[in-house]
Amino acid sequence: MGLGNRLNLSLSGKRAIVCGSTNGIGKATADKLAERGAEIILVARDPKKLEKTLHDLPDENNQTHITVCADFNSPDELKNRISRLSDPVHILVNNSGGPPGGALIEAKEEEFRLAFERHLICNQILAQEIVPGMKELGFGRIINIISTSVIQVIPGLGVSNTIRGAVANWARTLALELGSFGITVNNVLPGYTDTSRLQSLGETRANEQGISLDDIRSEWTKSVPLGRIGTPEEIASAIAFLASDAAGYINGADIPVDGGRVGA
Repeated sequence: MGLGNRLNLSLSGKRAIVCGSTNGIGKATADKLAERGAEIILVARDPKKLEKTLHDLPDENNQTHITVCADFNSPDELKNRISRLSDPVHILVNNSGGPPGGALIEAKEEEFRLAFERHLICNQILAQEIVPGMKELGFGRIINIISTSVIQVIPGLGVSNTIRGAVANWARTLALELGSFGITVNNVLPGYTDTSRLQSLGETRANEQGISLDDIRSEWTKSVPLGRIGTPEEIASAIAFLASDAAGYINGADIPVDGGRVGA
């Protein structure tokens, strides 16, 4: 019997909120959790993208997937929309687009406020709404998609480095508070991953340095021991594992999914 047959990786019967679920890692995560049998609550701000993503979600087990249209730049709106959910949620995947790049010393105060609200305040709102139901279930998985910058800061991402670090410590604290209820809280730290955000960051850096985007991607690739840029699906696979029963003893962890770059 193989290892996969001994581990319970099924998410059948579980309900999962996946934030930022119409693009990149968030979309790949929604797909992966649905493949494993979970019913997905897609959360994003673009109604057209939400409907398309909903239509494309796997539903081999006749799951009922739904959408919640909310903008993380408006925490009150998010709170109002999430509070309408009636059934308990087993899995919460916190994910939102990162702040723009730039030197930390040049960042405006408003950039910090917006990033703090989008990433930490919205995470707190979601947790406060769904944790009571998790406590009743005696089961919960809160998974935060952050960045390897919480281990090794990334040059040129001053605001992001700062806010991601705050989210990481928020999650570690929550892991201490909720562990006794059967709720785990973990952080997934993607490295260079082939998403539209990486494309945008690469284009900006290429313009600043007067070189091609291919040169930038080659530079990134050389820094990864596996010698390549990752895919959203690979990040999603790690998240799906953490969401499963098999990961029940992993709590308060920062898990890089980066091809070994931060340890190199």
